Amino acid sequence: MNDAKESQTLILWDIDRTLLYVGDIDRQVYRETFAEVVGRPAEHLPARGTGVTMPLAIRSLLLENGVTEDMVPELLPRMVGLLPKRLAGHIDDLRSQGVLMPGAVAALQAVRRHEGWVPTAVTGNLKPNALLKLAAFNLDKYLDTEIGGYASDDVHRPALVGIAQKRAQAEHGTAFTRNNTVIIGDSLEDVRTGREGGAKVIGVASGTTSADALEGAGANAVVQSLEDIDTVMNLIATFALKGGRP
Repeated sequence: MNDAKESQTLILWDIDRTLLYVGDIDRQVYRETFAEVVGRPAEHLPARGTGVTMPLAIRSLLLENGVTEDMVPELLPRMVGLLPKRLAGHIDDLRSQGVLMPGAVAALQAVRRHEGWVPTAVTGNLKPNALLKLAAFNLDKYLDTEIGGYASDDVHRPALVGIAQKRAQAEHGTAFTRNNTVIIGDSLEDVRTGREGGAKVIGVASGTTSADALEGAGANAVVQSLEDIDTVMNLIATFALKGGRP
């Protein structure tokens, strides 16, 4: 194995509220899918900005709207299967109503250009939904989405880190561990994903979680916005150089 491969660092980007924000479109998709599968409107919708995987959000959606526990195993996979189709029906809304988070494009470009850094996504979205969102904002070209970790792979979000690490190792020939993996995200779930899954965490206070809360949850570093590109780049480089030590 050559030095270039030994120095590689895996960068795991969260999507919602870190790179882009789609407003109420996800919630509308939940409404439509629930009504189609259950046959009545949902009165309660998942909380915003939690970062939990879509299947777990749907499970909560079903139970909080009066579906009995014994019906969940039947209805949940039906809803999961419908979500990508429903989101695809809102592709024009994604482009017209969604927004890029400040600094997202420049940060993605900078990371992509850096030799030895391997950028992909680890997200609570199902893979088809993640790809639809990224493509709607032309962000997919900055990420190797084939080596990412998605809710389609595992409902337990910390497990997605290991999945992405194994895929990246198969692609690049480098063993990715906590020592050379960094996750960048905005939620407490992103922090937990990194800490339990095996990655250093750069929290971005661009979502519903404050910088203090991200730091208190155990993020290794926190920035207010991706507009602070120099700090983000320096943090990634420092974590890689220190072999994952704080």
